[in-house]
Amino acid sequence: MCITKSKQGCNPSRNINGWSCEIPRSLQGSGYSSGSRNNKLKSQDGWIVLQNIDGLTLVGGTFDGQGSTAWAENNCARTGKCNSLPINLRFNMVNNSIIRDITSLNGKLFHMNLLGCNNITLQHVTIDAPATSLNTDGIHVGGDGSQHVNVEKVNCGPGHGISIGSLGKYHNEEPVIGVTIRNCTLTNTMNGVRVKTWPASPNGLARDLHFENLVMNNVSTPILIDQQYCPYGQCKAQVPSKVKITDVSFKDIRGTSATKLAVKLVCSRGTPCQNVEMSGIHLVYQGNNGSATSQCANVKPMLTGPLFPPACASSLSS
Repeated sequence: MCITKSKQGCNPSRNINGWSCEIPRSLQGSGYSSGSRNNKLKSQDGWIVLQNIDGLTLVGGTFDGQGSTAWAENNCARTGKCNSLPINLRFNMVNNSIIRDITSLNGKLFHMNLLGCNNITLQHVTIDAPATSLNTDGIHVGGDGSQHVNVEKVNCGPGHGISIGSLGKYHNEEPVIGVTIRNCTLTNTMNGVRVKTWPASPNGLARDLHFENLVMNNVSTPILIDQQYCPYGQCKAQVPSKVKITDVSFKDIRGTSATKLAVKLVCSRGTPCQNVEMSGIHLVYQGNNGSATSQCANVKPMLTGPLFPPACASSLSS
């Protein structure tokens, strides 16, 4: 099947369902597909949706969500409420599949969302949108219970960096287990690598999280655990998170920090972080008011190898 060249806006979403139709297992994108500029299509959660497919190969193509007309409508930062806009590419229950050599431009909301997928590989994917685009996650692994996720050789920036979470917003979330971020470069991002959980959360678990061989270029807070995540100030911040974070490693992370506070590990006083390891950290603050610093709360990391800034140079009461 070939996704053909098109400069015209496609108003309806394109839904390819492996349960309801016989589809080829190989989709070849040739050229440029453009989404609609109509921002009233808010009931559709995906512009192009592929679901219930086993053994898919999707190769090539550019998918432009025409998001510039929608970003101004989202007042998330002021009201905490985001409009429900279409995601450029949705993969729901797509298993044993390869997605490669595609480009997603200017998503109205997320660029790509993976939900309930097993053994899916994304290679040579380009995500492109300006820093001012709101809530336009690049590759979003949706839902709870993510396991055995490997992220490698990503060049990221601008944006919010690479995050695990947010976790603990809903009851009965399945645990997140086995996430590795390695051999990546982040440039001019608002965070580096981050684990974030909501305060006043139900019980939860995140374990076996590993961040290795990362380069930071002018990144704000390159290393961050934030168990007081509350982006719009509409949380019970005084109530600790109940998401347990354990078996975490930060190794061989180097580069420059845009903020003096380069390392911030703020764990929950209700369920302190356990088995956090730091090794081979070298982060230099680029500002004029001193050297890079670090801050910790409710965690006692295991320290090996050279560390700059020194780990947990100050404590944060929480």
